[in-house]
Amino acid sequence: MAKSTSTQELSPVMEFIKAESFSGILLMISAVLALVVANSPLSDWYVQLFQLKFTVGFDGANISKPLILWINDGLMAIFFLLIGLEIKREVKFGELSTLQSALLPVIAAFGGALIPGLIFFGFNAGTEFMDGWAVAIATDIAFAIGVLALLGSRAPLWAKVFLTAVAVVDDLIAVLVIALFYTSKISVMALGVSAVTLIILITLNLSNVRSLAVYVIFGVILWVAVLKSGVHATIAGVLLGFLVPATSPRDREKVLDEIEDGIDMLREAEETPDEEDEEVAMHILEESIEQLESPLHKLEHKLHPWVAYFIMPVFAFANAGVALSVEQTTAAFSSTLTLGILFGLFLGKQIGIMGSVWISSKLGFVELPKDKNVWTIFYGIACLTGIGFTMSLFISGLAFTDPAYIEYSKVGIFVGSLLSGFLGYFFLKVRLK
Repeated sequence: MAKSTSTQELSPVMEFIKAESFSGILLMISAVLALVVANSPLSDWYVQLFQLKFTVGFDGANISKPLILWINDGLMAIFFLLIGLEIKREVKFGELSTLQSALLPVIAAFGGALIPGLIFFGFNAGTEFMDGWAVAIATDIAFAIGVLALLGSRAPLWAKVFLTAVAVVDDLIAVLVIALFYTSKISVMALGVSAVTLIILITLNLSNVRSLAVYVIFGVILWVAVLKSGVHATIAGVLLGFLVPATSPRDREKVLDEIEDGIDMLREAEETPDEEDEEVAMHILEESIEQLESPLHKLEHKLHPWVAYFIMPVFAFANAGVALSVEQTTAAFSSTLTLGILFGLFLGKQIGIMGSVWISSKLGFVELPKDKNVWTIFYGIACLTGIGFTMSLFISGLAFTDPAYIEYSKVGIFVGSLLSGFLGYFFLKVRLK
């Protein structure tokens, strides 16, 4: 991990952390609201609402799905598009851009995925629950960073950057797991259309085509084709994110000259006050500066508020509602499915991340941050990565069709995430003065 990073280099990361912090609060509110509604006289309305069927298209060529699937396959594809953009940004410019800075969070993330998976396997090997093995490996980046942000200046900057990098790698692992293990029957024709669309998008990327509208159009085509192919539709979002250009315009010098011309025009307008000349100068500057920003950064900035403040809370409200009667709760805690997820998130993440960081540091593979509280902070972060919530709920919905299994998964996710969040927060709050 890099020893130091300039303020300018950290500003996108801090902006990301700030947005994720408030998003975590909204997620918590949405989840609590879903639980309250699901355990109130409105429970029947709650269930029926998300089973309402919506159809887009026309006879012979349409997509007809319940509202819950429009959320999980449609809105979450936008969420995964943002994940794709964030992973690409981190690989090109951020904490994953060099081997030295990437090695520690990558090792930690893989350890944090392996051990929870093994714990789940230990509880459920040979049972009908084995399809849910990936539920316990996920981390909810919004919740985890939101809890860490509550500590304010107690948590050093490197800890927030490390947690962000680990969560980004964790998301990439989850994406690969979904693509490889949670696909239904494959349609060769739809897969062929997906492949052709991908080739077009790759060509656009290599040609440095910078119009976001073009990528969005082909992205929608890719989403429909992937949806029809049997591969989960959210993978289309990740692939599109990887293929949006992150480079500056090829005629960068020309754009810089235009900016200089705009500044000169603005100065002249100030000397001889002319509102029209000033407006023209500002317009030139605005257009020129916008050209310097990569399509990836533009799209990421446009999507982040929608994902953080709308898509993820809606997903949480639609998926977090579980009826917690004494009978159902007792049945859930007697199930190895619930226990495998709970202990995978709560213990598996701690063991996996702490163990992988300790072993890799002792072998000299990585260099740890120079901080007297380094192991205290790593343990607190390891606890926080056990907050699975959004991604865990999403994977459980892919793994199971039996409503009872989904309910058991939700109980394990909620309890494991709550224990992880509370332990991580209070441990760091008490130990870091």
